[in-house]
Amino acid sequence: MKYFALLLLFLYVNVINAQIDEEVKVKYAVETFFYALNGKNEFAMKGVVDTDVKMQMVNLNVLGNMIVQNTNFNDLINFMITTPDSIPFHEKILDYKIQIDGGMAHVWAPYEFWYNGEFSHCGVNSFQLFKEKEAWKIIYLVDSRRREDCDSAPAKSE
Repeated sequence: MKYFALLLLFLYVNVINAQIDEEVKVKYAVETFFYALNGKNEFAMKGVVDTDVKMQMVNLNVLGNMIVQNTNFNDLINFMITTPDSIPFHEKILDYKIQIDGGMAHVWAPYEFWYNGEFSHCGVNSFQLFKEKEAWKIIYLVDSRRREDCDSAPAKSE
């Protein structure tokens, strides 16, 4: 009975370690996405994003109604590479909540966005990823954007 209990403990520890390893890989894909965005590195970003990535934004329209807008990955790339170096921008991730089931993962990542040294907006990024061989790829990204109720809208970018 002792050996059976030890075997179960060993298997449980291995499952937990495997889950942690996958969480690290998922977080790495999302962190690479933001490292590439903030560093204006189109190739690094495309390395962690599926070629058919879907993007949306949840925002208030001019009438104050909540809407969902489809956005385009190429528009993000164009913003990133055409913004002059004299105008810095930085998306700061505040936290990561990661859930994984087999070859699918979800990441919930609150953020602040800074543009030209000024706080612009905050919100949450919600990523869906799938595991392609040994690499996690972003297949869907939806984010919210707001200027109000931002917990930590400090006076300047870090």
